[in-house]
Amino acid sequence: MREHLRVVRGDATPEELAALVAVLAARQAAPAPEPRRQRESWRNPARGMRTRLAPGKSAWRMSALP
Repeated sequence: MREHLRVVRGDATPEELAALVAVLAARQAAPAPEPRRQRESWRNPARGMRTRLAPGKSAWRMSALP
């Protein structure tokens, strides 16, 4: 049988070794978080927000459009 853990210094109790094994097993079993996906541009709520109004010809018409 192959050794996976070895106590190098000190005298660890069986409870301490069991706690260490439980922590290491829980850490290894935790799945990595999935990377966040970018929102598609047509679903982006910022797309519907109004842009700055530019002064100039027909500016009054553009003031009613998003």
